[in-house]
Amino acid sequence: MRTATREDHSQRGIGDEPSLESPNEDDMQQLIATTATRNHRLTRFWSAVVIVLTVVGILLSMNQVFFWNLGGLAILTNAYLYLLLACFLPIVFIVWPLRKRDEDNDPPGTSGVPWYDAAIVVLTILTCLYFAVNGVEIQEYGWEFIAPVPATILSFVLWLVVLEALRRSSSWIVAVLALALSLYPLTAEGIPFAILQGIPYDLITVAQVHAMGPESILGLPMETVGSILIGFLLFGIVLQHTGGAEFFHRLSMAIFGRYRGGSAKVSVASSATLGMMSGSAVSNVLTTGPMTIPAMKKSGFSPRMAGAVEATAASGGSITPPIMGTVAFLMVSFVGVSYTEVLIAATIPAVLYFLCIFVQIDGYAARQNLAGTSKHLLPRVSAALISGWPYIGSLIVLTAMLFSTGSEAQVPYWIVAILMVIAFLKPNLRFGPKEFTAMLLDAGKTLGQIIGLIAGVGLILGGLSATGVALSLSRDLVALVGDNLILILIAGAVVCFILGMGLTISAAYVFLAIVMVPAVTALGVNPIAAHLFVIYWASVSYITPPVGLAAFAAASISKASAMGTCLTAMKLGAAKYIVPFGFALNPALVAQGTLTEVLTAFALSIIAVIAIATAINGWLPLVEHQPAWIARPLLGAGGVLLFLPTLWAAITGLALIAAAIALTYLAKRSAGAASLSTPKTLQEDKV
Repeated sequence: MRTATREDHSQRGIGDEPSLESPNEDDMQQLIATTATRNHRLTRFWSAVVIVLTVVGILLSMNQVFFWNLGGLAILTNAYLYLLLACFLPIVFIVWPLRKRDEDNDPPGTSGVPWYDAAIVVLTILTCLYFAVNGVEIQEYGWEFIAPVPATILSFVLWLVVLEALRRSSSWIVAVLALALSLYPLTAEGIPFAILQGIPYDLITVAQVHAMGPESILGLPMETVGSILIGFLLFGIVLQHTGGAEFFHRLSMAIFGRYRGGSAKVSVASSATLGMMSGSAVSNVLTTGPMTIPAMKKSGFSPRMAGAVEATAASGGSITPPIMGTVAFLMVSFVGVSYTEVLIAATIPAVLYFLCIFVQIDGYAARQNLAGTSKHLLPRVSAALISGWPYIGSLIVLTAMLFSTGSEAQVPYWIVAILMVIAFLKPNLRFGPKEFTAMLLDAGKTLGQIIGLIAGVGLILGGLSATGVALSLSRDLVALVGDNLILILIAGAVVCFILGMGLTISAAYVFLAIVMVPAVTALGVNPIAAHLFVIYWASVSYITPPVGLAAFAAASISKASAMGTCLTAMKLGAAKYIVPFGFALNPALVAQGTLTEVLTAFALSIIAVIAIATAINGWLPLVEHQPAWIARPLLGAGGVLLFLPTLWAAITGLALIAAAIALTYLAKRSAGAASLSTPKTLQEDKV
């Protein structure tokens, strides 16, 4: 019976697999356009408002990045950031309703923005324009401590507006945390715990510090948005809307579709590239999942496995160069390095993460006898590359320019311009006024949500920085663990995971970059490795119970158990739990070392990940056999040891893995010999 089932699966993979066929390019464009505009609040008028605000905000960013100084005016940094807030914060109140159920329950006929949200839009614009006009006075006369009455009143207004924008663009949990920490300076002196005591402020000064100080709403996160993030987010949006999403899906099918478990490998590759462009794990699942999950189920993957593959792949997009997610750009400001350095540092961990997923998918397909799709049903690699040369070329040019030009912030705008020209001229791509409008609306929504989130997260930074607690907390944490690096890494991982369950990755990262990272670096961990450690562990909550947002979203599509999907996703994404400890202890894994050290660490880590993935899924790819029961713990232990930066650990790890391979090979030969010695009639009876 079991053999028949495997053969049935195998035939299903080799034969007809219609859901693996590439979606029509027009259908993909229509799907993206519909997703961008599907909001009954966005009437023709309000859509036009969003588009105008978006275009003005992008032009402001380009003026600052390219040093145009239009009109002969040089805009101060604080005035520029206020103008960005004036452009993008109102979009949050246009697109997202006061209550989520308003958006879900209002009938399609009740469209448009209600009067109270329209009033908030106008109030937000006027408030931000007031601060922008007075940018020089704010900076030169220290308005954050002594300000005229109108500025003080509007400081409270901006504070409340930013909190409400944060709530709408993320969640109540993030908004409550931001409110609590923004009010923290009022009680910092009276807190009974010495570790949490800081410099106190009165309410008026707190409002002025948040609205006009350089370390709160206009702090490092918002400066990152204004200097580099807008361009890269725009690049990802334009790449999707000009056919990039469809191309990468076709290319993934052409490369991986023919191999065993090909539908799942296609899902990993296409979800990773789309996640790299969007930076959002949940939206990635909801966008690609309806295509990839049914394809995996039809090719023989269980519903739980199909959902887990999609969730794990989607949650890896934000850590994948060259675009990555919002948090990578925040890291640029906190670490004080170029984005190119972050890109290089994140490459090896990203490769290891997806390698771990691929090895486990391959093992699952081997155990279940799931063949790939017939070659003639798949697009040819050469044809896919020829039709999609603008998208491959754009990524190559982007990467090359990041390494060769002096201004990283200008690079994405040049690539966007090239993609736009190609989109209008490419004959087989439908990109007219409707698609262009959908793209601008999507850009406005994305930038509005990100800036609403980042401005609100700045309140967390402002509350901790103003009181001085940010500096004392890390020092006290080091004293608490007694200079034990492993202990503080474990504690940091737990804290990152807990915060990641309730907060966005950006909010969790900003908080931990202030509190936890200085303590870790004080114990000798490389700064880039420490910040990436926080990013990785803050993002594991997308696939880890009890929250597992990406896994839950995938389970709703695959019709599998949400908790079971989470547990399977944890196995597939095991590298995200283990690799951060590896590069925290061995910075060569984030390209911090000599070329020899980096290449050696990379080679050993590849062996380590394959060994760990094999220990988890129970199939050794080199031997093509299930490892013996004793071999799996040997593989796991050997893989972990290879991440340690010592010679004895490398030798011991390689010896354990070699022993496991030898045992598995002997077990395979023994099983083959037993099969040959079995009488033919008995073999037939077994079949």
